[in-house]
Amino acid sequence: MDSLLEVDQISVSFDGFKAINNLSFQIGDQELRAIIGPNGAGKTTFMDIVTGKTRPDSGDVLWGEKNTSLLRRSESDIARMGVGRKFQRPTVFEDQSVEDNLMMALQNDRGPLKTLFYHYSEDDRNKVANIATDIGLSAEISRLAGELSHGQKQWLEIGMLLAQNPRLLLVDEPAAGMTGDERKKTVKLLKKLAKDHAVVVVEHDMEFVRSLECRVTVLHEGSVLAEGSLDHVTNNQEVIDVYLGR
Repeated sequence: MDSLLEVDQISVSFDGFKAINNLSFQIGDQELRAIIGPNGAGKTTFMDIVTGKTRPDSGDVLWGEKNTSLLRRSESDIARMGVGRKFQRPTVFEDQSVEDNLMMALQNDRGPLKTLFYHYSEDDRNKVANIATDIGLSAEISRLAGELSHGQKQWLEIGMLLAQNPRLLLVDEPAAGMTGDERKKTVKLLKKLAKDHAVVVVEHDMEFVRSLECRVTVLHEGSVLAEGSLDHVTNNQEVIDVYLGR
């Protein structure tokens, strides 16, 4: 498997606490991966490092076919290189329509002034319509984002990431607060996205992770504790001791 993202022996400490401890693993191109682990295992810090929000004390993060280091890149540079991140709480423009939210997220090479006077092309509108279909919101495209359900807002935010043409999507706890039906639709969406993107899902909900039917990485104290199918890692005695508690 060719790796799109390689985390290579990264460590980072905050006030003497080692949040990430010699962490190494790879994410393949067009791979769906789940990352699980107890609170404080380093899941959020891992995403912060990959997206440039946090600088590690040592190690490297390598990106793409040329193994480009992301460590000296700004958050905006990393986003432009194709790394998209969706936080747990959806951050959409609630007083704008679904279509307008997606339009504003389109990856167009324009500064603030150009954005102010920008007229969307037919191509832009077609892209947005296709994204709305992909995320299951084509029937809601004219509605204000603030009127959507929690799950629909999560899908809209994923759509806003897709508008930026990412190669990697980092998705933080997508199942939180969703209805059963929304969770099923979210599983289908993430599986579909992984046919064209690498998708990393950080999640606590084991049933949701099981539904993804993907490789699972278990973090503990900032390191990889186990990796493999969900059945494989949940039968690992160390994982049972530190995470599952049974």
